[in-house]
Amino acid sequence: MEEKTNVMRLLEQKKIPYQSHCYAGTDAVSGQEVAGVLGQNERQVFKTLVTRGHSKRYYVFVVPVCGELDLKLAAKSVGEKSIEMIPSKELLPLTGYIHGGCSPIGMKKRFRTVIDRSAGQFDTIIFSAGKIGYQVEMSLADLKKVIPFELAEVQGLAE
Repeated sequence: MEEKTNVMRLLEQKKIPYQSHCYAGTDAVSGQEVAGVLGQNERQVFKTLVTRGHSKRYYVFVVPVCGELDLKLAAKSVGEKSIEMIPSKELLPLTGYIHGGCSPIGMKKRFRTVIDRSAGQFDTIIFSAGKIGYQVEMSLADLKKVIPFELAEVQGLAE
């Protein structure tokens, strides 16, 4: 019996359909390894990245695990001069999540969230359920019922 994460509980409270995927107990660390273990398309599995803009505002970007966040495109998408990734140690106090278990749903505070436009080509996307080892899969339409987000081109290609 897999355990429920806060993200799953939140979705259930709001009666929003999702499918859970568990990779706890595997050696998967990177998002691409997780996609492999789950047998999922790595373009459909997304990672959640927290950044700070030049204005000192925080932003959340959700990009495919096979890609990287393009900081220039990301800054442009939110109207910032520049943005940078926040240090790992700031993640938990800011979001309530640890590195590797960060979900766009259920953060301590709501931050402007941008999902890479490529997500729009899938019926569902898969992302962290807020705990390492657990993922949720849901449609963008259902995700929109939980958090406001916009779609933009923010992914650079990982080499």
